[in-house]
Amino acid sequence: MNTPQPSTASRDPRRWWILIVLCLSSLVLVVDSMALTVAVPRMTADLHASAQDTQWILDSYVLVFAGLLLTSGGLGDRFGRRKVMIIGLLLFGAASLAATFAASPGQVIAVRVLMGIGGALIMPSTLSILITVFDAAERPKAMAAWTSVAMVGLVGSPVLGGVLIDHFSWHAIFFINVPVVALAVVAGLVLMPESKGPWQRPDPFGAVLSAAGMIALVWWIIGIPAHGAFGAGSAVTLAVAVVALGGFVAWENTTRDPMVPLVLFKQRNFSGGSVSLALLQIGNGGLLLVLTQYLQFVLGWSPVKAGLAFVPLAITALIGNVAGAKLTAKTGYRILILAGMLVMAASFGVLTTVSASTGFAVPAVALGLLGLGAGLAMPAAVAALMGTIPPEQAGVGSALNDTIGQSGTALGVAILGSLLASGFARHMPAGTPGSARHSIAGALAIAHGDTGLVQAARQAFTTSMSATFTLGAIGVTAAALLAFLVMRDSKPQIAPAEERELVTAR
Repeated sequence: MNTPQPSTASRDPRRWWILIVLCLSSLVLVVDSMALTVAVPRMTADLHASAQDTQWILDSYVLVFAGLLLTSGGLGDRFGRRKVMIIGLLLFGAASLAATFAASPGQVIAVRVLMGIGGALIMPSTLSILITVFDAAERPKAMAAWTSVAMVGLVGSPVLGGVLIDHFSWHAIFFINVPVVALAVVAGLVLMPESKGPWQRPDPFGAVLSAAGMIALVWWIIGIPAHGAFGAGSAVTLAVAVVALGGFVAWENTTRDPMVPLVLFKQRNFSGGSVSLALLQIGNGGLLLVLTQYLQFVLGWSPVKAGLAFVPLAITALIGNVAGAKLTAKTGYRILILAGMLVMAASFGVLTTVSASTGFAVPAVALGLLGLGAGLAMPAAVAALMGTIPPEQAGVGSALNDTIGQSGTALGVAILGSLLASGFARHMPAGTPGSARHSIAGALAIAHGDTGLVQAARQAFTTSMSATFTLGAIGVTAAALLAFLVMRDSKPQIAPAEERELVTAR
């Protein structure tokens, strides 16, 4: 028998102001990620970065972010979610400011690592605070607003980044984080109460194992094009990943105070949503990086124009998100995830037809389909996953959700980026200089009016890109089938009032 829902009088009167703080905190991460994607070609040329440098600039943030999410989620539950979020914002803002003075690939990678640490402290706290501040009746509306702000950032940040790059330099894309961070910190200190879960003993050994395992795994994948899967130090790195992740699972199943309640994976909706989300992100992980290079290096578009090209993706994602919120109560999570992922697979299928002479019409259609499918599937997968997590573990539960998604993104960037680089080198003509064989940026940099080399590089890039998107289509289709087979056909439930209580320190 269900117990009555909390009365409106028990709701925090500042909850909508708190939502604004959470939106600002999430917005800074979206703005940074999308603006940097547009800036990659200009940054690569200015820093004389190799293809592997470029991958590390992107992956250093993601792998540190994914590696520390579980630890930061646990810290929020134990020591205070607002406190952890504010610390993360301050670190992220300081690193962003330092990035405006970076003058080498190594310096950019270093500040991206610091930003990854800050982002790992921010993200779990925002979602965990949201699901504890808002009750079941208001949570869908709050989640829709939170997601909509992210969509605005998705649309606006590439365009803003392009304008800043055209009028200033790529350093400016890091500086735009600073005022947003400052506003979020002030608003958080003034408006947001502190919240935490019941006290639990720390799990430092589990934290070290999880971080070491994820970092080693992504590091191994990134090194495959240069060293092979088992050559040079790759075998050692892979062994570290397997031992660390295996040890993490064994430790969490035996310790009295696990950082991550792995028992959640026994629930079909949690395990199905988790694995599907990971596979989905692997398919999507490298798409923005690959497509941005296509728009600027193959089609010759400016950063601003390339940023505007992602507007169809953001708009249709917002449409899918709104439609999905209305359909979930009728269809349940399982059907919605299946339908959304099949639409996404179709978008990857469309992208496999792109060539050096295609133009933007085909990518625009594909991006529209991708946004619509993601808008339908991803919120349902996250809701199914989060619906199985006890409120007292909201922080680590949110971190687990974020870890699964971000780990998939990291693996996707690494795998698809590696496949693209390998395919590009394979399709370049024999006798091409070394730097021109490893990336299209390197080929165009040394072309100096050699139209033959330019045309060969563009053709090699699009051929390799088509194969990369084929893998993405296969991955998303597999995720759709897995979700349908593993998950139960459930619908959102209004939780009892007692289950929504948390220990709150004001």
